[in-house]
Amino acid sequence: MPSPLPLPALHASHSGNWLRPPNGSTGTVSKGDAIMAAADTPVLLLNAPLVASRLGYPDLSGLDLLELFAFVHPARFCVPTPRGLAEALGLEESGNDEGVPEFLQLAAGALIETCESTEWREREGAWSSLQTLVRMRWPWANVITPHVAKPEKAEKWLFSKLPEWEEAPERAAPRQVELPSDAVEMQLDDLTGEGAEKREGQRAYAKDAARMFAPRDKRDLPHVLLAQAGTGIGKTLGYLAPASLWSEASQGTVWVSTFTKNLQRQLRQESRRAWPERRSDGSRPVVVRKGRENYLCLLNLEDALQGGFSGRPAILAQLVARWAAYSQDGDMIGGDLPGWLGTLFRKRGITALTDQRGECVYAGCPHYRKCFIERAARASAQADLVIANHALVMVNAARGRDHAQRPTRVIFDEGHHVFEAADSTFAAVLSGQEAIELRRWIVGPERGNRGRRRGLLARLADVASYDEAGGKAVEAAVEAAHALPSDGWLQRLNENAPSGPLEALLAQVRSVTYARDESGGQEAGYGIETEASGLPGELIEAAGEAQAALAAMRGPLIKLATRLEAVITDAPDWLDGQGRARIEGARHSLAWRIDLLAAWESLLDRLGGPADPEFVDWLSVERNDAREFDIGIHRRWLDPMKPFAKVVLEPAHGVMLTSATLTDRAPDADPWEAAIARSGAQYLDTQPLLSAADSPFDYASRAEVLIVTDIRKGDLPALAGAYARLIEAAQGGVLGLFTAIRRMRAVHGRIADRLARAGLPLYAQHVDPIDTGTLVDIFRDDPRASLLGTDALRDGVDVPGESLRCVVMEQVPWPRPDILHKARRAANGGSAYDDRIIRARLAQAFGRLIRSKDDAGQFIVLSPAFPSRLLSAFPPGTPVTRLTLEEALKRVEQGVAGTSNSASSADEPVGGGSVEQ
Repeated sequence: MPSPLPLPALHASHSGNWLRPPNGSTGTVSKGDAIMAAADTPVLLLNAPLVASRLGYPDLSGLDLLELFAFVHPARFCVPTPRGLAEALGLEESGNDEGVPEFLQLAAGALIETCESTEWREREGAWSSLQTLVRMRWPWANVITPHVAKPEKAEKWLFSKLPEWEEAPERAAPRQVELPSDAVEMQLDDLTGEGAEKREGQRAYAKDAARMFAPRDKRDLPHVLLAQAGTGIGKTLGYLAPASLWSEASQGTVWVSTFTKNLQRQLRQESRRAWPERRSDGSRPVVVRKGRENYLCLLNLEDALQGGFSGRPAILAQLVARWAAYSQDGDMIGGDLPGWLGTLFRKRGITALTDQRGECVYAGCPHYRKCFIERAARASAQADLVIANHALVMVNAARGRDHAQRPTRVIFDEGHHVFEAADSTFAAVLSGQEAIELRRWIVGPERGNRGRRRGLLARLADVASYDEAGGKAVEAAVEAAHALPSDGWLQRLNENAPSGPLEALLAQVRSVTYARDESGGQEAGYGIETEASGLPGELIEAAGEAQAALAAMRGPLIKLATRLEAVITDAPDWLDGQGRARIEGARHSLAWRIDLLAAWESLLDRLGGPADPEFVDWLSVERNDAREFDIGIHRRWLDPMKPFAKVVLEPAHGVMLTSATLTDRAPDADPWEAAIARSGAQYLDTQPLLSAADSPFDYASRAEVLIVTDIRKGDLPALAGAYARLIEAAQGGVLGLFTAIRRMRAVHGRIADRLARAGLPLYAQHVDPIDTGTLVDIFRDDPRASLLGTDALRDGVDVPGESLRCVVMEQVPWPRPDILHKARRAANGGSAYDDRIIRARLAQAFGRLIRSKDDAGQFIVLSPAFPSRLLSAFPPGTPVTRLTLEEALKRVEQGVAGTSNSASSADEPVGGGSVEQ
């Protein structure tokens, strides 16, 4: 047992506040006394923003053990709760709220003992970092300085000790191979392991998945496989078996794409069954690839370490530098950087350290050869398996820098999300925020703004001086970019004083949107929108002037791209390999911006003219709590799977979409019709391959659906009371799903204290200052905890076992009737389209409940008039009961095993199972 650190410790929860002096016993204190104690002397805390939220005092500060953990154990996982910290440090947990302050003193002592230990694995770099943190007055610095010994040799700076990536020869095109069924079965047996149960559903699924790897017969006609895989079928190993077999035989790369980071982590673990961590040459056969905005930018970090950050963000930069030295891949969002680290400081601190807006200077960066992003890109070119997300796969297919590296064998897991990913990827948005980012990319920093952003002139100064025509093109582009919005544009629009043609257009958009809005969103503080039809002459005229300004910008950029190509083709003597790479990067970035400008011009060209039946256009004012933050014109494909088929499917050789909710269980309808329509396969001159494997879970005895009929819609006190009583009856383990953030916040505010006093912690998205991934980690770690959330928790959350025993939906998840939805509804069968969306949402939410054969629980919907036609969303055989809240509480207290003991009338088969009325 470590020696406790003799400092006061404070713990605050919804059930009360506890303070323990350096040498004394723990006592309860009021919120005011707790705040006074923290203000008088530094106190030990765990997750200071959360404690501050509990006390209602946002300026609270102290000695946060999470900060100390991030310093002592960078790149190591820890759930940010007393229970999670105890597990990470190998200590006994406190047991109750009153014991937390004493535990914090022990945990602090354990971390300090680690600093003194000769077996401290993360010692390198700690002393040097600590000297800087002392100067920054980090609260922990003086506490731990006596315990961190000065190294005998000077420690290397982060940027000198990170390894450099090495160039590798281009990988040859994959061989064309067939996968025999018996070979696929043998590979699956190897992956599942000796003695594992042979599941026929999984074996059939694996053999079906192998069909996507067959050589294609015609150009632009890939093998497209749609595979419905019920929960528990073992689909991950089911498709990894043929994928690993094919990659070995063909020496090609398979891309597996997911929608959620949770599944990416799961895939990374499962892939170790098929591939080693490293090949004999040291390269990685499996690479996780994400968008640039997920990775630490070393140039941004250097800027932050050398004065770009000040105050608390500067401390964050030092802790991130500690992490970067030990990180596996530099992934800041969902990787090995603790998700809670940024929330201890400010969210912008983390995002400011990534490449958010394509500002990378590529080979012009002094850290280019050590760049995490470039390392991942090069590793993926040599990998057997690349794990990515839907958006990245689509963007890479649309405008990847190297055509030879674009994915040709792709498995879209969580395939039911491909439609929404394509909808976002192939959208066009001309907004103030987007336009000002383009201005910054072209012009660079203005009026003394700090930061390392560099405009075109600074990026390509040597080229401009060497090539006169290129230099003139840069100057012309910079001059034309001054027509774009600049800092303070929203304020100028509020004052009716727009500057330039683009701001004048956005002012007209704002005026028309407010004039036409009938949604009630103005009064409620929500964003508002209106259709882009029948527009007034002033807006059409402003659109024409803005279009001309954009064209004047695009012309010089096209000319510059041509001149850069000429420089590459006829390279001067001074252009070395690094300079060539920098120019190639600039060409790629230019092509992206040229396409963006062309899309904006096309969007404006349509305003005032006849509507294009393939697109949906609208105007919007984006608001949050009545505060405007963006204004724009939007264009979406009516069916985004059309460009998806052209850009992603046609160039590929084999594509698989798989999910547990791929098909639609509509009564008396073809379950594959909607799946095919949302896959893009209908735009190919071939029929997709279809595969279905039912879940092996016994839903009839392990789950039940309870529809509570006596909670009236709009009755907030009754809704809050129902949630509180259901959580109490279940003794925690409840996932509460809401369709509106305000309603969720209101319910949380009414019941959190009551539940905490009963020893049932309640967490909520958009309430607790914790990122969603960490909230799920906390929920998974504590069987008595419950979690409230919105759409992000309805899908992709994997919490097997006792921690999730009950899912409660506040109402039927109706689609939001915005302009885009109304257009698609009219084109796809009206109410039948709504029903498909709702059934999919219900099926996805129900899928959170049973994640393994030993799981059991209840799925509850608080709806007085749940439509019977939607019951088919639930798995066949699942018992469905309509009942009052009091009856539901008894069921929850008894658990699923008690379902048959409850009084009910005769069963009536409806949709997914039997319905008790």
